[in-house]
Amino acid sequence: MRRDFVRPLVLALAALTLASIAAAAPSTPSGAGRTFTTHGLTIWYEVRGAGDDIPLVVVNGGPGFDHTYELCSDVWDTLARRRPVVLYDQRGNGRSSAIKPGQTCTLKDQIADLDALRAALGRERIDLLGHSWGGYLVMAYAARHPEHISHLIICDSAAPKWSDTDFIFKYTYPEVVERQGRLDAYDALGDTAAAHASMHEYLGMLFVSPAKRDEFLSHEHDYRFTRSVNEALGADLASSDLTAALPAFSMPTLVLTGRYDSNVAPSTAWKIHKAIPNSRFVVFEKSGHLPFFEEPEAFIGAVEPFLDGR
Repeated sequence: MRRDFVRPLVLALAALTLASIAAAAPSTPSGAGRTFTTHGLTIWYEVRGAGDDIPLVVVNGGPGFDHTYELCSDVWDTLARRRPVVLYDQRGNGRSSAIKPGQTCTLKDQIADLDALRAALGRERIDLLGHSWGGYLVMAYAARHPEHISHLIICDSAAPKWSDTDFIFKYTYPEVVERQGRLDAYDALGDTAAAHASMHEYLGMLFVSPAKRDEFLSHEHDYRFTRSVNEALGADLASSDLTAALPAFSMPTLVLTGRYDSNVAPSTAWKIHKAIPNSRFVVFEKSGHLPFFEEPEAFIGAVEPFLDGR
């Protein structure tokens, strides 16, 4: 998820069974969690599950969102029955400390924070799952610290060259994009209500199922977004290109996408898969940008065996 995905350009239809809807029940809300300090910033995280297995660190999208939107589904608690699952708030977001004057928020900083989290967990190796912007971050981390990754999962990620990401909102939701254009114009003039309305329009375009869309939006007030983080990272990532790094990845890698993801077109995931040697590619046929929410059972069915080495 990337808030500025809205400006260049998100999706559409179907119904899920009652069993699927039940399986997508929200995760348990995050508790007090834990914190550590790195480079003058406090980073919040929590560990779900227990045991000595390699932990799965989940990196949320944005930039600028905290981890809360990921709690729309119980997949993390389900996965935590077999291994520790770690959720965290990136610098400047959610329960982590705000960016202070003079502090930076760059891709390099985010990589360093993620490695500091690994160290705080006391683990030499971790499994990494990144969603949307988080997918980009885990690819960047893998390029910088491949020795610390056991398994890599890239879900509905931005393109290796940030500016090459295929945003197709304008093709699937032209009327919504036009409404957003008007709202963003008012937002630029300081209308905070317009800013909230634009975000609502954006979130509403992430799904195939209208029922799932409405369920997600019913918790919209819980999702936290920090515009300054989005803008700082957006500026830093404008010229970022990981293309040359991907062919060197040797860790087991799983690339995931929703068939009807208009936020990041599935062609982007396909190109990532083709660039990483021996990677696996899985498409969720009834999902948009959040397959862990729209098809939770299929999502677990793809992720758990991969992490188990099957």
